[in-house]
Amino acid sequence: MAKIKGSILLKLYVVFFRVGFFTIGGGYAMLPMLRKEVVEKYGWATDEEMMDYFAIGQSTPGIIAINTSTFIGYKKAGIIGAIFSTLGMVTPSWIIIISIAMFFEQFADNAIVQSAFMGIRVVVVVLILNAVIKMGKKSIKNWVSLFVAIAAFLFIILTSLSPIYVVVGSAIIGIILYTTKREVA
Repeated sequence: MAKIKGSILLKLYVVFFRVGFFTIGGGYAMLPMLRKEVVEKYGWATDEEMMDYFAIGQSTPGIIAINTSTFIGYKKAGIIGAIFSTLGMVTPSWIIIISIAMFFEQFADNAIVQSAFMGIRVVVVVLILNAVIKMGKKSIKNWVSLFVAIAAFLFIILTSLSPIYVVVGSAIIGIILYTTKREVA
């Protein structure tokens, strides 16, 4: 049992280290690679579970990808699994931030560095859009969920309303619609 637990802990750390190291742009940019590793490659979660983890990870304090890695680690190996998954996810960022901090001031005004950051921003937007499309295909199952998704998007984009209120409001609408649907059936 201890050997199996040790191997899963190492695998959790390595997988989340790789996700954290090879994705640039923060939590949302990590979602496509996280899904590919966790759902497609290792089968540690289903698409539906990943959507639940993303939703919970978004509504709890912290970075969504780190929260999601913590949930998956906990599911696979309890509290120690959560710790290894979280450490795997944050270690690359820590290494990269320390490395950049050591040299950034010397290169901040360099035109090549500034151009590279512009290119990275474009890629991050595409990665986020890709994650939104894939998650939308799985979560938008009828006209009501499409309406809620569009309304939430518009509220966030067009108003100064905090996304927290939009998430809570959408959750309340979902609960009401789900319980009403179950009572009718």
